[in-house]
Amino acid sequence: MTGPPPPEEITDPAVLKAVMHPLRRRIMESLGRGPATATKLAKELGESSGATSYHLRELAKYNFVEEAPELAHGKERWWRARSRDIRWPRHSQQSEEMRAVFDEVQRAAFTEDLEQMARFLERRGELGEWGDALVFSRGAVHVNIEELKQFWEEYLELLRRYWRAEPGPGTRKVFVRWTAFPDPDGEVREEGQKGN
Repeated sequence: MTGPPPPEEITDPAVLKAVMHPLRRRIMESLGRGPATATKLAKELGESSGATSYHLRELAKYNFVEEAPELAHGKERWWRARSRDIRWPRHSQQSEEMRAVFDEVQRAAFTEDLEQMARFLERRGELGEWGDALVFSRGAVHVNIEELKQFWEEYLELLRRYWRAEPGPGTRKVFVRWTAFPDPDGEVREEGQKGN
């Protein structure tokens, strides 16, 4: 079993823009379930094979997908998603253009997460024991900025520990989402200050 891909920081807004397109996001989601041809994707997504073929080439240009030649028969081109551990620069270190695109990507991703959760909740009765597999925690901690960074690094290490190149027997893809953000109405506590 190969380990997780190495972390890579993306600083080019063009890379973000490449995956921002709604059809490309749908293609990536589909390829996350397994390899496909442009024609197969077109049928699944209700698009033309010309459109899916074009967007696959654009995604390949930025290394989000790659050809799977071992699956090809004749002129048929199969594609698969590439596993990547993508990291982004801190918001304060991003250019204005990068920030604008990044914030839009974050909003789109959060919307997709909510839609995935809604699909799970609608269908959880059909999933047998996997219907009970909603692991959820909601809380708050008081930490300084260095502790929050350490928390994040430990979370990423845990996620990478369970990363698999190929799913094994009895496994199922499980969406893992973790987010943390400062209370916008809170304040930084000074030494000796009391209260919540």
